[in-house]
Amino acid sequence: MKDIVIIGAGGFGREVQWLIERINDSSRKDNRWNILGYIDDNVEAGTDMNGYKVLGGVEYLLSTSTLLAVTCAIGESKIREKVIGKLRAQENLYFPNLFDPSVLHSDLIQIGEGNIICAGTIMTVNIQIADFCIVNLDCTIGHDDVLDSFVTIYPSVNVSGCVHVGKCSELGTGTQIIQGKNIGSETIIGAGAVVVKDMPDECTAVGSPCKPIKFHNLDVSPREGGGVIGKIRC
Repeated sequence: MKDIVIIGAGGFGREVQWLIERINDSSRKDNRWNILGYIDDNVEAGTDMNGYKVLGGVEYLLSTSTLLAVTCAIGESKIREKVIGKLRAQENLYFPNLFDPSVLHSDLIQIGEGNIICAGTIMTVNIQIADFCIVNLDCTIGHDDVLDSFVTIYPSVNVSGCVHVGKCSELGTGTQIIQGKNIGSETIIGAGAVVVKDMPDECTAVGSPCKPIKFHNLDVSPREGGGVIGKIRC
């Protein structure tokens, strides 16, 4: 068995614990994981989480020299990126991909490291997934899709074929994206949105059809009939 820790002792972290236990129940002994516990800067060390202890914060990982698998169960993309940025240079740490046993996928998928793919998800063919993405429960990822690093896809999202989701973007629960659309980097799509147009970088967008309502680095909101595309008024 290989030792693993879970970063994030919140609700999703506990779901990832269950995912790992499901992997163990369906795998040969040499492919099973030994969960050592949780890593969380905001929970007191020694706190029990569903039968496993919080070992400490990120400094715990920076101070160990033991070969150790790490999975990052922090839902918010930019926080996940920040935490992983502190750890990737540690030669003793590695970041496996975790697939729930119920996930359906073809062999025609290119995938990086540190990704978490949850129960009930279907991923078809010629898909590219970079590093440290989360695909939550019951999602569909269509042919030729590209997920850049640190994308978070919440439950029951349907992504049609030939969609590109930019780095650190988040797709809220129940989002639907039609074929061939692009979601910019660091963009948040609200729950239940129906995306029928490309979405720019660094915005929050909601609704059906989905429209930007806020740009994260600008003190302006889209105007009726126009708006801000990227950093240009139109």
